[in-house]
Amino acid sequence: MPKLTIMPSGKIVDAESGVTLLEAIAAAGEKINHKCDGNVDCGTCHIFVIEGRKSLSKMQRSENAKLDSIVGVSSKSRLACQALLGSESVTVELLSFA
Repeated sequence: MPKLTIMPSGKIVDAESGVTLLEAIAAAGEKINHKCDGNVDCGTCHIFVIEGRKSLSKMQRSENAKLDSIVGVSSKSRLACQALLGSESVTVELLSFA
């Protein structure tokens, strides 16, 4: 079971493989914006993946297109509603401007 580290709080939780980062972050009790309920419509669940990026599901075209329309995107950017956890641990940073 992979560990999910959530920054800036530093909270570390066990997370199930196959769930979205959004589900895992919310289950950990952390507040994360998500206005479209995981439909890739809003981009409010934009996060940075600090470590473990290769363990996540591959970015789909719809996620890439939405990220292209968001200010503040970097090579570490993912939408938490679209990134599925794999078998390795992941560290994410919740963004205050999202």
